[in-house]
Amino acid sequence: MTMSYDDGRVEDRRLVSIFNEYGIKGTFHVNSGLDQDRVPLSEYKELYKGHEVSAHTYTHPTIARCPIDQVVQQVMLDRKILEEAVGYPIRGMSYPNGSYSKEIMDILPSLGIKYSRIVGNSNNFDMPTNFLEWKATCHHNHNLLEYGQRFIELHKTQYLYMMYVWGHSYEFTGRNNWDLMEDFCKLVGGRDDIWYATNIEIVDYMEAAKNLQFTVNGDKVYNPNFQSIWINVDGRNVEVKGGQLVDL
Repeated sequence: MTMSYDDGRVEDRRLVSIFNEYGIKGTFHVNSGLDQDRVPLSEYKELYKGHEVSAHTYTHPTIARCPIDQVVQQVMLDRKILEEAVGYPIRGMSYPNGSYSKEIMDILPSLGIKYSRIVGNSNNFDMPTNFLEWKATCHHNHNLLEYGQRFIELHKTQYLYMMYVWGHSYEFTGRNNWDLMEDFCKLVGGRDDIWYATNIEIVDYMEAAKNLQFTVNGDKVYNPNFQSIWINVDGRNVEVKGGQLVDL
């Protein structure tokens, strides 16, 4: 399960505290060139610790209407400033105003961007087919508790499920419905059958899983990655640690 919140408004402080209380992880897509009603850059490293800071372009333009060289500058400048603030590579983003094009998607990998979230609701728990056109399960004002209940009741092990919630933290203040997020986190948090992850953690894990190398007979697997990957073998959950060859 992962959460995705845009714009870096001051209400993020309250949202992060709720996530931390229930063990939920979020990704916060922020604009480093805007400051009105925003969390100051000086707070990012401590406030978003344990979560992910992600790009949202420098000044939040409708990028599908911008010259492509301006899009490049918006993404790269945002990355540069955010990286200086948090001290790690910024490798994801969400499209400002939900604006994007195939040309923009095609250029993002060369700008160091591994994924980008679009607007809208998929209304399902499927993994994305294209991480650069990643649609969330639902906005938090779109049947959140109903989807949360459905998610925790999923049980078929032949599928890989993901619940992805998106929104803006200031919307809770505008609608006076902070209790909605509190109730959701109480419902889905603290469970040992859910992996609570940031957006980039999911992207990295799925990429690493594809790197596993199996023998033709399927009796051994080598993990060339640094991190462990979990696989199911004849009903058994098997941890394949980084750099190890495992008999199956």
